[in-house]
Amino acid sequence: MSQILSMLQLQQQLNDSTNGTGWENGLTKNGKPIDWNRCIYLECAELVESYPWKHWKNIDAAADKENIKIEVVDIWHFLLSEIIRVNSITQQLSLAELATRISFANNFGLMRTNTKDIDDDYFLQIECIEDFIKSIFTGNDLTTIVEKYFKVVVQSGLNLETLYKLYIGKNILNSFRQDNGYKDGSYKKLWNGVEDNVVMQNILDSSPAITPQELYDALYLAYKAI
Repeated sequence: MSQILSMLQLQQQLNDSTNGTGWENGLTKNGKPIDWNRCIYLECAELVESYPWKHWKNIDAAADKENIKIEVVDIWHFLLSEIIRVNSITQQLSLAELATRISFANNFGLMRTNTKDIDDDYFLQIECIEDFIKSIFTGNDLTTIVEKYFKVVVQSGLNLETLYKLYIGKNILNSFRQDNGYKDGSYKKLWNGVEDNVVMQNILDSSPAITPQELYDALYLAYKAI
């Protein structure tokens, strides 16, 4: 549960920094509307694109398994944001209470098992993703949506530990992007021909015990070298 709480806290901090306090009311500090569900389904589309599903192209190609994991983590950022927003206008639980509620959701137990490699039956995985997307737009409560998301997590080769690790990495990368011109368009996502997501993953893989601040510093050094 502590990992869920940490991610909720980090998401709250990131949203406060990026969108301004009060973003839970649906507007940024500049008065622009926020639609977390739209963010989620567009990230889901990018997730599906990581699979070789197109019958008119090389359908026998391998799935981009590393990008699948990144897209699943990106979805989690937006789903956490929607959870925080809805809670702020309904139950108004503390983040600790909210974390406990999430940890009692069905399928959370699947997240505590060992990770499994992504299966080769890609079309069943895509159906699972699409079932998750449908849950967002068919009046399901957030508990049901989260339960369906956890199924996507597990089929994508992640568990709670690896989701947490990649979430921390992507959260720090998102903060780094905001600090280096992401909003005004001056930020560069390709670092010497390598996407910043991949750079972040490589740093995490080479230094598993790295702290968030150390990761930020490592990203800074890599970015300044391009």
